[in-house]
Amino acid sequence: MPTSRSYGDACATARALDVVGERWALLVVRELLLGPQRFSDVRRALPGASSNLVTDRLRELEGHGVVTRRKLPPPAASTVYDLTEWGRELEPIVLALGAWAARVPLPRPATLGATSMLLFLRGSARPRATACYRVELDSRVWTVRTEPGRMTVEPGEPAAPDATIRTDPPTLNALLEKPSDLDAAIADGRMTVDGDRKAVRRLLREHEG
Repeated sequence: MPTSRSYGDACATARALDVVGERWALLVVRELLLGPQRFSDVRRALPGASSNLVTDRLRELEGHGVVTRRKLPPPAASTVYDLTEWGRELEPIVLALGAWAARVPLPRPATLGATSMLLFLRGSARPRATACYRVELDSRVWTVRTEPGRMTVEPGEPAAPDATIRTDPPTLNALLEKPSDLDAAIADGRMTVDGDRKAVRRLLREHEG
């Protein structure tokens, strides 16, 4: 059930943790960094958290003004959760926390979600050309757009992508580390590519700087 626990400490750090310090709270925020998500999307992205726990975290974050809930117009007509303007100010904090933890050993076993993978791609990319990609990771679709010096990622279908990529986050992560393995990944079925394969090669190499 939702918690209202507080450190009772006037320090700003303690007050921040009163808002986002509960277990899974910052990971819920992470899942919303790239745009609004349905409850089912957030729940699926956090397999270690129960439905009730995710519900509680969303409710707490909404109560604190970090998250907002709204209903999409028809034909979607589904409820989505999104970060408020104040909640979006957490983005550089969450990303900096991830960078700080680079020396922390990986847990075993460890999962790698679509949002984490796409945040890494966006943050490390140094695009040199304009292109649009439909990226399908774990049955979720994202629009990835590049232009010189900038990449954007948002959930949903692009209107006219140059290429479509279907894979899973670990495969995409491996190909970012070794783009030359693209043909092998396509051949053994770990990735499918429709459209401009040269644009996909460029996307995989653009994070190398």
